[in-house]
Amino acid sequence: MRPLLGHDAIHPDIDRTVSTYYSDIVQEVSEAIGANGVVIVGMKHNPFVKKARKTLQEAGIEFKYLEYGSYTSQWHKRLSLKMWSGWATFPMIFVDQTLIGGYNELQALLKNPDAKLTSLTRV
Repeated sequence: MRPLLGHDAIHPDIDRTVSTYYSDIVQEVSEAIGANGVVIVGMKHNPFVKKARKTLQEAGIEFKYLEYGSYTSQWHKRLSLKMWSGWATFPMIFVDQTLIGGYNELQALLKNPDAKLTSLTRV
């Protein structure tokens, strides 16, 4: 497991900056995860985000999509999500309030008949 820097290892002068870095975006994503079975967090022009959305649409699986900029815009917002989730790439896909990974992991779960993720059930 990847170690995380402990709260006690962050100097008090920067603690608030670290803990509130684009917290509104993290809150927005958290609320979407709580209110929807499947959430895709992505960005413009990313082919894997497009593939994930298309895959779910073709499978008849409902999802909520949140988009934060492109390769050259809103990178701070995306960085806050990477820091929060520990997942370094987009899309970030959440199923039943659990981060399952990105497009490749979604493909693997859809092919796995033993996957116990109810929100990946076709509508």
